[in-house]
Amino acid sequence: MKAQIELKGITKKYGEITALDDVSLKVGRNEIFTVIGPNGSGKTTMLRIMASIDKPTSGETFLEGQKINDKNRGQARKKSTMVFQRTALFNTTVYRNVAYGVKLRGYSRKETDEKVKESLNLVKLGGYEKRVAKELSGGEKQRISLARALVLNTDLLLLDEPTGNLDPKNVSIIEETISRINREYGTTIVLATHNMFQVESLTNRVGLLLGGKLAQVGAPHEVLKGPSKNLAGFARLENVFSGKSEILREGTSVIGIDNGLRIEAALRKSGKVTIFVRPEDILVSKKIMPSSARNVFKGKIYEVSDLGSIVRLRVDVGRDFVVQITKRSFIEMQLNVGSTIFLTFKASSVHMV
Repeated sequence: MKAQIELKGITKKYGEITALDDVSLKVGRNEIFTVIGPNGSGKTTMLRIMASIDKPTSGETFLEGQKINDKNRGQARKKSTMVFQRTALFNTTVYRNVAYGVKLRGYSRKETDEKVKESLNLVKLGGYEKRVAKELSGGEKQRISLARALVLNTDLLLLDEPTGNLDPKNVSIIEETISRINREYGTTIVLATHNMFQVESLTNRVGLLLGGKLAQVGAPHEVLKGPSKNLAGFARLENVFSGKSEILREGTSVIGIDNGLRIEAALRKSGKVTIFVRPEDILVSKKIMPSSARNVFKGKIYEVSDLGSIVRLRVDVGRDFVVQITKRSFIEMQLNVGSTIFLTFKASSVHMV
């Protein structure tokens, strides 16, 4: 694997606090790599070092095989762009916000216009050039921040919680943009997030950062498989329910949830429990399917998010469920907001937090 960015034994200290502790990592060219971990685990510090914004206390950073030092740090910063969790925009038009970095690099007015238009179209804000940036919604502001990074057309894009606290529409647009620029432009992306759906749907590999140490690196299904107390403490898991569990004679358990909802799980546990079901483990149908699955619920779709090849549905079955299906299935089944569907999943798909 040819590395776009590589960290070797990186340690970063702020006084007595060690934010990163001997972290080594390679992120390949054209890869989407996601960093997960609780608040304070060092995710933002890692991204800032990758962006050459901060210097490590010890260790070495390599960008495209070249070691970053005090002499070339400024040049290295021009080869990457970082989008921060908190949006900071100038109190002027959208055009001037997006064009700022391009103008600093000496592009002509014509080239700048073309680049600004292209980047705004990527984030679905074409025609917003004359709008005042600070008067936009929170989600639109974050998309402007992303456009401001994309307009520079760097090979490495670093995103720190780019969809935190945003509404589903803006989350969907940002996720679609991330996937597209990686696929069509070959941009290497390092993404810090709490959103497990993004980890599973966007990522090539994921790194679990705990207490400044890189605890695990691997494919999403390797890092996220099964219940994990480490993940449960910070991950935004979907379809999380709490209730009273009773052990059945068959060896499984049934958990009573609000509104009469009862979920059967392949575990032996009595008393109060908290469980979750992954959205991709739930089958969607317009009629009840003959199946050995122990859990079947009828509900109505009340929200649809288009994520490119995947469509994410929110369904009311007495409690809210999040499910995901392919766009092809969504179209063939002629689904939309208000459609009545059945959700089916196995007892073995129910995990305990």
